[in-house]
Amino acid sequence: MRDKLEAGATVADIGCGHGSSTVLMAQAFPRSQFVGYDFHAPSVAAAQTKARDAKVGNARFEVATAKEFAGSGFDLACIFDALHDMGDPVGAARHIRAALKPGGTLMLVEPLAGDSLMENLHLLGQIFYGFSTVACVPASKAQEVGLALGAQAGEKRLSEVLREAGFTTVRRAASTDTNMVLEARA
Repeated sequence: MRDKLEAGATVADIGCGHGSSTVLMAQAFPRSQFVGYDFHAPSVAAAQTKARDAKVGNARFEVATAKEFAGSGFDLACIFDALHDMGDPVGAARHIRAALKPGGTLMLVEPLAGDSLMENLHLLGQIFYGFSTVACVPASKAQEVGLALGAQAGEKRLSEVLREAGFTTVRRAASTDTNMVLEARA
């Protein structure tokens, strides 16, 4: 993917919030074009200001949900720590898959969680569970479908969601002390 990004790819950043991830990618890969999508209009306005202040000309932002954003033919779609907050993560992932060009990739970054409760009974897991209980799960439950994956979904459950959405290949591409990076392809 790095070669594509350096040559000039089209990238969707879904759930971009204030645009930090979009702006960072646009700065790192000036030949590529980036579109940040978020359903929260004030966040999109903040992202537009951030891009303008950073003098980034290869990024734009639109107000849209993950299930309804416009555009297609993306080489790469990214979701940074947002899929577990969505009410209908399967529907969102299905729409993202349809927006990718053949051979396109979804990069999903989510909290590093184990697949079972026992795997998450450590300090960071307890912090994630606490935050998930007061923020992530209620946010999902308040939306259409309300699947409520929460911050402790784990790689197995996240992979099931992506496969249900039509991705045929899902693998952990990387991980840090706090996050996992999943790569999904149709």
